[in-house]
Amino acid sequence: MSKIVSIIGLSCLAWLWPSLGSGEERLIDTQRSSVTVHVFKAGVFRALGDNHLIRAPLLEGSIDTPPHIQLIVDARGMQVVDPGLSPRDRQHVQSRMLGPEVLDVDRFEQIRFHSLQIQPLDSFRWRVDGELELHGQIRPVTVGVILEHGHYKGSTSLMQSTFGITPISLVGGTVKVKDAVQVDFDVVTAER
Repeated sequence: MSKIVSIIGLSCLAWLWPSLGSGEERLIDTQRSSVTVHVFKAGVFRALGDNHLIRAPLLEGSIDTPPHIQLIVDARGMQVVDPGLSPRDRQHVQSRMLGPEVLDVDRFEQIRFHSLQIQPLDSFRWRVDGELELHGQIRPVTVGVILEHGHYKGSTSLMQSTFGITPISLVGGTVKVKDAVQVDFDVVTAER
């Protein structure tokens, strides 16, 4: 789940290239940028489970011309922020997410993204194609990006199984997490 969030964060960087001048490199403002992952419950008894909200802080990133974006996320820094869970339950979900069942951050500490192609759709929208490395797997990722008030925003859906992550299942599969997760991002470049 967290890896997916990190992947999305990487994809967000690719959208920033139109604001660059020739040969200029811009760093991502990791303090003002955010990546949020939404994990949804499934299964016959899904009413007994919980949806999860996860924040993935960006570790670093840059955009340069010709258009190229790189982003690195520290998977170990991903945080479950479910407001409806007790602190004890939130910590349990956090431990499972970071542990060997899901992200396995002891083996896969970073999530990396780099753009392969950035296609303008109009003055404020782009299609970014790139590669995401998550959970030891490298897969193509396409993300749509829109520029609003200096923020590059977007949302995409990723399948955990595409990156070798088996969605968590409880009580014989009657309560489980959906394979598809939604990743939202809001990326800002550092001040010049």
